[in-house]
Amino acid sequence: MKTLSISELRSNLLSAIEEIKKGKTITVTSHGKPVAQLGPLPNRREEAIARIKALRKTAIIGDVVSPTGETWEASL
Repeated sequence: MKTLSISELRSNLLSAIEEIKKGKTITVTSHGKPVAQLGPLPNRREEAIARIKALRKTAIIGDVVSPTGETWEASL
């Protein structure tokens, strides 16, 4: 993880953004103390695909249209 002071970040903002695009995280400091952390946004599409794959393991897939053979009474 890279660390930049606020003044360094101001001077090198475009190169810092390029590093973030590559997946790196940057800690921003003020007077030597961390005040912020900049990093890439999570890939929501990949997260959604991972959740769906996890749900597939627990889902019971079957025929919901065919008759079950059960008899039942309905009142009209």
